[in-house]
Amino acid sequence: MGLLSSLFGPKVPDVIPTSVRDLQSFQAEVLRSDKPVIIDVWGPSCGPCKALVPVLVSVATRHRERVKVVEISTESEPALLAKLGVRATPTILVFEGGEELGREVGYRPGSWFDQMIEAEFPPEERRS
Repeated sequence: MGLLSSLFGPKVPDVIPTSVRDLQSFQAEVLRSDKPVIIDVWGPSCGPCKALVPVLVSVATRHRERVKVVEISTESEPALLAKLGVRATPTILVFEGGEELGREVGYRPGSWFDQMIEAEFPPEERRS
């Protein structure tokens, strides 16, 4: 066991956002999810989208018990993209119980996600 592990505990493995590419996987991963879902719609040539990748991995890792993070590429099934009505990248969508709760366009820092998750999806002990 290394010094950092002995001081802070073992490193928790990163949670990589789930990739969704078609309507069928969207229904399974988002609409039927038992957790709230944060969706990142991104494009391969989008600079802010690339900057958002490590932020979303960190958010998915830190909040693994409270939310699921999903990514959807603009190269995904056209019917899926049409259903979402996304006009720019990156677009962040938030779903709970199969319903869209909101969306934001553009890069957001990790602190924005932390505050949103804390406000919208507080820990179980604070919901009562």
